Amino acid sequence: MMGNNREFICLSYDLIGNGYFQKLAFVVLIYFSCFAINQVGASIHEYQNQSFFRRSNSFFFHGGSEGLYASKLHVDPDKKPSPEENHLNGKSFIRFESITFRRPKESAEKKNEMQQKTGLVEAIIVEVKDREKIGGSYLHSAAICCTPDLSKEGSCNVGEVIIHQDPNYPYNPQRIQTFFEGKTEETTMVLQTVEINHTGMYYLYFMFCDPELMGTTISGRTVWRNPEGYLPGKMAPLMTYFGLMSLAYLGLGLVWFLWSVQYWKDIIQLQYHITAVIGLGMCEMALWYFEYANFNATGNRPMGITLWAVTFTAVKKTVSRLLLLVVSMGYGVVRPTLGGVIFKVLLLGLTYFVFSEALGLVENLGNIDDLTGKARLFLVLPVSLLDACFIIWIFSALSQTLEKLQIRRSMAKFALYRKFTNSLAMSVLLSIAWVGYEVLYFNAADPLSELWQRAWIIPAFWNLLAFVLLVVICSLWAPSNNPTRYAYSEETGDELEEEGISLASSSVLLAGESANKQLERKERRASNADLFRLGEEVEEDKRE
Repeated sequence: MMGNNREFICLSYDLIGNGYFQKLAFVVLIYFSCFAINQVGASIHEYQNQSFFRRSNSFFFHGGSEGLYASKLHVDPDKKPSPEENHLNGKSFIRFESITFRRPKESAEKKNEMQQKTGLVEAIIVEVKDREKIGGSYLHSAAICCTPDLSKEGSCNVGEVIIHQDPNYPYNPQRIQTFFEGKTEETTMVLQTVEINHTGMYYLYFMFCDPELMGTTISGRTVWRNPEGYLPGKMAPLMTYFGLMSLAYLGLGLVWFLWSVQYWKDIIQLQYHITAVIGLGMCEMALWYFEYANFNATGNRPMGITLWAVTFTAVKKTVSRLLLLVVSMGYGVVRPTLGGVIFKVLLLGLTYFVFSEALGLVENLGNIDDLTGKARLFLVLPVSLLDACFIIWIFSALSQTLEKLQIRRSMAKFALYRKFTNSLAMSVLLSIAWVGYEVLYFNAADPLSELWQRAWIIPAFWNLLAFVLLVVICSLWAPSNNPTRYAYSEETGDELEEEGISLASSSVLLAGESANKQLERKERRASNADLFRLGEEVEEDKRE
């Protein structure tokens, strides 16, 4: 493949970046008018009079990219699929529906009305591993479309995209040609289904080489399906994962509920906040499971469920971080209220929720490959910076809380917070290591998503880490019949307890000394009485 073909395949990143703010504004508009819209495209890629872009000596439009597994059932490309067949398991395909190309009127008028073929547009389906088969030879690295010089060599036809076919695999990459006829301004692609017989990451490009077709637009849609449903390959395992996580949160919630019922008279304020986080986690996982199940069955993402799932995720992430922060500050253990700092805490939480919600909406609304590369960076960076603010504030507050507990010699509470600090530090180290792995391995080393079959573990890890940390907090602050063990007491409460012990010990000592003195007095009286009786006996003996 030519030297710059990597840029050719990845051009969608640049295109997305150029229209990012328009897309963000569009998403915000959808959010506030969702009552008027029911669904957005997902595995069904919609094209609405969109333009082609120039690259080298070609013009192309990125029609989508997804990870697809090999078909388990044969698809007859000459047979129009019925609605019932669209939902059969075992088929993997890309179907072209109502794809229409419209060229400028000036371009059409230049053609001869009697000619049958006056313009060519090609749909090219290429697997990432076969990307080197598209484009000119190394001697003509700038060419994507066939030139007269290359045509003389007999390696391609003038006006077509250069594809180097392997005799053993003649259909990879695969091209589908659609021609304009005469002076017509529109041409429609024949409805057809392309069967996928090999597992891989597939890209779809619509391309033409004729400069006179500049300004041509595309409309219609393509439908992408895996053997088990419409979920893209890199997302398919997440449906099972969210189902299992829903059960995990349900189990944790049941244990926590039974714990709370058993000691309901001794529940402290902090434990109510933990209950809220567990409830939000249960709703979040359940909503994502139903969203993915609906997506897999229909090929569309239901607007309502998706919005609720994204919102619950943003709320749960915000409340979880706020819970960690207020616990680190010693709320309910060292201090009864947060005082004046509550405003700063709420401001940080609100800011985090806004950016987290925006990132979730843009990632999950629209076509699944709409947001990648540089565009996503605009929302990922603020969320990452806010996470860093939370981490710094949390560990700073933990340091102050541990110092206070050590000064007061509240050893039970100190041991509790030391365990909490160690658990939190371990989770932060794991997060840093995972971010490095994600950035260096998945993003930097895999720009074309060749590792799509493992991509699901990226979001799965963060959800699992949050769940494990929540379990740790639940175990440390579990309800018990002795809530004052870790609950807040007056600032001098611990000292009074120690003073009470000292006073009690002093009382015991004083009582012991008093008893000894009384015993000594009794002994003296007894000895004096004995001496008195002895003296009387001596006197009587003298008289006698």
